Amino acid sequence: MGENKHQFQGFDVSLNVPGSKCFDDDGRLKRTGTVWTASAHIITAVIGSGVLSLAWATAQLGWIAGPTVMFLFSFVTYYTSTLLAACYRSGDPDSGERNYTYMDAVRANLGGFQVKICGAIQYLNLFGVAIGYTIASSISMMAIKRSNCFHSKGDNSPCIVSSNPYMIAFGVMEIIFSQIPDFDQIWWLSIVAAVMSFTYSSVGLGLGIAKVAETGKIRGSLTGISIGYVTPMEKIWRSFQALGAIAFAYSYSLILIEIQNTVKSPPSEYKTMKKATLLSVVVTTLFYMFCGCFGYAAFGDLSPGNLLTGFGFFNPYWLLDIANAAIVIHLVGAYQVYCQPLFAFVEKTASKQFPDSKFITKEVEIPIPGFKSFKLNLFRLVWRTVFVIITTIISMLMPFFNDIVGILGAFGFWPLTVYFPVEMYMVQKKIPKWSPRWICLQTLSLACLVISVAAAAGSFAGVASDLKVYKPFKTSY
Repeated sequence: MGENKHQFQGFDVSLNVPGSKCFDDDGRLKRTGTVWTASAHIITAVIGSGVLSLAWATAQLGWIAGPTVMFLFSFVTYYTSTLLAACYRSGDPDSGERNYTYMDAVRANLGGFQVKICGAIQYLNLFGVAIGYTIASSISMMAIKRSNCFHSKGDNSPCIVSSNPYMIAFGVMEIIFSQIPDFDQIWWLSIVAAVMSFTYSSVGLGLGIAKVAETGKIRGSLTGISIGYVTPMEKIWRSFQALGAIAFAYSYSLILIEIQNTVKSPPSEYKTMKKATLLSVVVTTLFYMFCGCFGYAAFGDLSPGNLLTGFGFFNPYWLLDIANAAIVIHLVGAYQVYCQPLFAFVEKTASKQFPDSKFITKEVEIPIPGFKSFKLNLFRLVWRTVFVIITTIISMLMPFFNDIVGILGAFGFWPLTVYFPVEMYMVQKKIPKWSPRWICLQTLSLACLVISVAAAAGSFAGVASDLKVYKPFKTSY
């Protein structure tokens, strides 16, 4: 999920004159977003560490099914995103009441129980992403260490590195960053993330192209990884898992409404967003096709689970180091961007439940020379630290990047990208039951559910087979 989620908030201003020159119809400062800014936000949100597992996913499916599945996912993502964009305003698409977040849209259109389910799935997904990012960044830090070791001792030396110290280091960094409230709203964070994602994605793509040019042959087969290299049963599970990996690479519907909330009108936000979604899905799909296909063409059946760390490439080692460092920098920020909404949600709930508790509500001011004083809240300190420690321990217990990515993709794809947008759209447009339109939308939703279940099953089977040969806390490469 894909991967840089940003909170885009308006500003409450005392002189709220809706519809005046400086303010929008809801009394917030005038929004200035255009097709281009919205597309940029979506592309930064989508192109994340999901790119790196696409060569592996393509290798499981082969030259026919791999690109076809990627194309189908991109189409479904585009279509359901346009349905979701239509739910930004309740009632009239030009002047109805605005929904500021995905949850607001679900609350306005579906209400009650569905909001609770949506919230649970959303926050569970964010928790999973925190684990996935811890694993991915430790793998990249280890890859830097190993690539330097190979460089000094030769490509065939064992160079065994344990992942635990790197996961703990990542955890310590996140504990420090998580104490900065509203860290996810720091404006330069999304720029840094964008630059980093393009850096490592381009290095992966460039090395794939170079490898194909160097060997002069395109590897791989029409049906994917060959039986013999894996058993027929493994082949089925891995193909399912590949679906999850591709779904993960496309998931950004969670932030679509928040991005739409930055767009100016007229023209209506829905029209702008439709164009922006089309543009960004086309750009990311082309990019994904390139990364997945060139990676597969370079390595065939041996395509590594993570393109930059599976040591398909040894040289130029400094380039790999730059790319892996870019991944780590990106993920340190992206972790906060995903977790801060979850932190805020728990803290808000706690202060509502226990308004009189000093532990939860009291803020202690700590003077920092040269800066403004830092407000320390004891509950925030304890809860955020515990959260980071838990995600780090889980990552150390099961550090399987591909399986976790597959599970996350499968788990978030159907409910958040398909089910809720389709249901909300049908309520919004009052589509009658059993009408042709209703049947088509429900069929789409059902088909995506089946894909999600298959992908989840494949990923769980992957975890089960990895656990057979694995000793907890002892991962080393």
